[in-house]
Amino acid sequence: MSPVETVDPTDPWLRESQTFPHLPEEMIERVEGYGRVESIGEDTMLFTRGQRNIDFFLVLSGMIEIVAEHAGSDGRVLYTYRHGQFTGEQNLFNNRTILLSGRAKAGTEVVRVANADFRRLITGEPDIGEIIMRAYILRRVGFIRHAEGGVMLIGARQSSGLLRIQRFLIRNAYPNTVLDREEDAATLMAELHLSPEDLPAVITPDKTVLRNPSKTELADQLGLSEPLDPAHVYDVAVVGAGPAGLAAAVYGASEGLETVVLEGVAPGGQAGTSSKIENYLGFPTGISGEALAGRAQIQAQKFGARLAISRDVAGLDCCTDPYRLTLEDGQTLQARAVVVATGARYGKLDLERYAEFEGQGIQYAATAMEAQLCSNEEVIVVGGGNSAGQAAMFLSRTCRHVHMLVRSRLSATMSDYLIRRIEGSAKITVHTQSELTGLDGDTSLEAATFVDKRTGETTRIAVRSIFVMIGAAPNTEWLNGCLALDDKGFVATGTDDGGSPLASPFATSQTGIYAVGDVRSGSVKRVASAVGEGSVVIQAIHRFLHPEP
Repeated sequence: MSPVETVDPTDPWLRESQTFPHLPEEMIERVEGYGRVESIGEDTMLFTRGQRNIDFFLVLSGMIEIVAEHAGSDGRVLYTYRHGQFTGEQNLFNNRTILLSGRAKAGTEVVRVANADFRRLITGEPDIGEIIMRAYILRRVGFIRHAEGGVMLIGARQSSGLLRIQRFLIRNAYPNTVLDREEDAATLMAELHLSPEDLPAVITPDKTVLRNPSKTELADQLGLSEPLDPAHVYDVAVVGAGPAGLAAAVYGASEGLETVVLEGVAPGGQAGTSSKIENYLGFPTGISGEALAGRAQIQAQKFGARLAISRDVAGLDCCTDPYRLTLEDGQTLQARAVVVATGARYGKLDLERYAEFEGQGIQYAATAMEAQLCSNEEVIVVGGGNSAGQAAMFLSRTCRHVHMLVRSRLSATMSDYLIRRIEGSAKITVHTQSELTGLDGDTSLEAATFVDKRTGETTRIAVRSIFVMIGAAPNTEWLNGCLALDDKGFVATGTDDGGSPLASPFATSQTGIYAVGDVRSGSVKRVASAVGEGSVVIQAIHRFLHPEP
């Protein structure tokens, strides 16, 4: 008897009816109304990797081959589209460069929908738009899963530099594969004249080499960043693409406001690193922060919002009309209203050698990448909130054991469903009223010591990974004194300097500037509340931009 082949139902390539659907004739006729029919007489490249703003193609007859480019060859055909199938993936919703090329065979007939008309098709035909959007999301998931159309990373798998680059690419849904410099990459390094000092390195399909690139260089070279016009004035600029910022972008753009979102790293914010959010309305089985952020950004872009990543906002000039924001690379952007949604970051521990081990053992996110790195090892999670609880449960699936260090007790800040799961897990030990006191290791973390504050007993554990998820430090340094802050640095909202209520609970001390989500003083640190604030603030912005007589 032959062994049963295991089929992974999560692989988008195996969900052909959704990932590569065939539109029925009635839908094909409607799509034709948004474009024009073209006959292709000879083999023709319709689009090539690296282009921006490509058109949408629906096959009427013949075929279109989708090709993954490789240096020194014509590329490899990944799949073909035939009658009723359509080209494209998530990059049709933005101005980023595309990952794959498309070649129409001789005799093919297509409907070409110009890029400028594509969004009109999506919003004007919602049933067709739903099919297209689902397919595009699944195709990008497939590219990531099978590392198609992406880049190759070379470096030591545990090095902070490689992890920094890989984390940036994963959070921005960019396909990548890793070659360990010792195990797999010797031949390629010799071919590309790479030395160990050049690592980590990023290799593109045309064998362009990026040596230890910054996030800005990486985004620019891979086409993830989009050019901004400093003379253009947006209705609203949303600073930060966490749940609050993305919600503001969705509602702002869908209600006719010209909206731009500025994000320094990747969509999702702190929530984007969450392994699973199970108490978010509408997702009974839970959803990862990365998946939620990915869907939200596509939703915002569907309505026309611009999303600019890899550029932190360095300053805000609140004395100009319109407001002027300066990015870290010196670019500027103008907007009539501003939404501050820069959230908060996890606090750091005051420990000797702490900074030395950041990225070399000390982590602030527990995603699949980190879980793989510490598989079958003991790990420590520091913190007693929901993020720490979610991380502990997620890591317990692959780690040998998880030690949670909590300053007080779990129930103080953690949801009950997480507490019950943690208490019932044989792979998690909760150390209440305990604090980390020491870190040891050579070039990377090897062991940690913690103390039980009740008994004074100290414990030393051999660990290579510590996940720190404590406190919340607001990301408000870039405001340059423009807005009133509370004594902890969060943005004060809702009342003026004299304590009188403002027109909106999200209004700041500066007219036309609003704050939502974790960066706002007094906010509830939950994804659902952040989304609610981001959606509701748009009503106040409408009133500000279009005051009633």
